[in-house]
Amino acid sequence: MKKDIIVQFVSFETTVATNEFIAEWEEFNKLVTGKQEVTLQQEVDGKNLQRYLSQYRFDEDEVQFTFKKGRRSAHNPEIEIRIKEIGGYSILQLECDHKSAANYCKVFVFLSTAPEPQLYKELSSYQYLNIYQAYYESSAYTYILEFFVDNRQVPQLIEQLKIHNRISEIGVYKEYKETKKVEPPKHLLVKAADLS
Repeated sequence: MKKDIIVQFVSFETTVATNEFIAEWEEFNKLVTGKQEVTLQQEVDGKNLQRYLSQYRFDEDEVQFTFKKGRRSAHNPEIEIRIKEIGGYSILQLECDHKSAANYCKVFVFLSTAPEPQLYKELSSYQYLNIYQAYYESSAYTYILEFFVDNRQVPQLIEQLKIHNRISEIGVYKEYKETKKVEPPKHLLVKAADLS
């Protein structure tokens, strides 16, 4: 029997410097069990408030995801980190499963309704698109789109995406850290054409 991959998304907001946050984030990760791949992205152009997005990839039968709920770090009480568990998602389309190049960003689009694959095929500003569908009813969004975009093309893609009023939220992130590579099953490697 083939196992599916579940991607758990968690967002973090903090005002502390990146190195302080990373130390705390690594402590948080000790609570997560099971064989996994973890990718951390940092929001581009975060002003006073730094935002991060973690992606935890698990085999479906190994998910044991829990996260510390406190607003302040137990390790360092003066550090405030707001944690939002976005939820667990199955992979609907996977065009890129490797670390993005240094000159690339990831544009995440958080949707409350189903995406229209034809719409995204018409956009020319990105190289790859991964689509995640809510696996649990408690997930914050119905779908999450992950665009891999050359830094120079980000403004153009954002403008194209804003035209569509069904978008709940858009975030531009750079990969910061990746650990524990786990290969997804081959049956998950599908293209947008298979979604139509």
